[in-house]
Amino acid sequence: MENNFKVNMNEYLPLRDVVFNTLRQAILKGELAPGERLMEIQLAEKLGVSRTPIREAIRKLELEGLVLMIPRKGAEVARISEKSLRDVLEVRRSLEELAIELACQRMSEDDMAELERVQDNFKNAIARGEAMSIAQSDEQFHDVIYQGTRNDKLVQMLGNLREQMYRYRLEYIKDEDKRRVLLVEHEHILSTLKNRNIAEAKKAAREHIDNQEITVSRNIKEQEQEPAALARGRK
Repeated sequence: MENNFKVNMNEYLPLRDVVFNTLRQAILKGELAPGERLMEIQLAEKLGVSRTPIREAIRKLELEGLVLMIPRKGAEVARISEKSLRDVLEVRRSLEELAIELACQRMSEDDMAELERVQDNFKNAIARGEAMSIAQSDEQFHDVIYQGTRNDKLVQMLGNLREQMYRYRLEYIKDEDKRRVLLVEHEHILSTLKNRNIAEAKKAAREHIDNQEITVSRNIKEQEQEPAALARGRK
């Protein structure tokens, strides 16, 4: 198992939670790939812990839908499915439109300046072509909008969704052609927010998410077809 992730100790968290967070991030960032077996002994050796917190973390990851337990085979990283993508994006689409509407009404001039600064970071990340930096600056762009709603409950709900979105966000930006589209979409959202145009801003946010769903769904279908195509080629 050739992975670069490692456990980051946090003195305020129990070991089982540290291990859970470490494995969760490794899955969300693709360091543990969909379909990859999770071998308790190997993971315990890699992270320098006993098998007990590994076993507890795997159980929690199964509850989140990030891990599948296969009879007589053990645990493996859950594959990205069209249904899970659709479920997450249906919720995100509604919450994002509400966030955009409130942000249009409540964002201050300082908030707008911060959004422009983060958009510049996003542009620079795309120019460098670093997938993780692009994903992180994309997240930051939306976070500024969420904070601009001044609604703590909405920010909390979107924060919970963000973790589940990470896999899909990385899947989307793997397609280099879509990075330019993302940049244009961000510029459009920024412009509509600055103009306080609620209807246009909501439309821009909706299109932004719709395009992500179309691209990632296509990628999922292609990935599902690859093993079948290889099997046919071996006959």
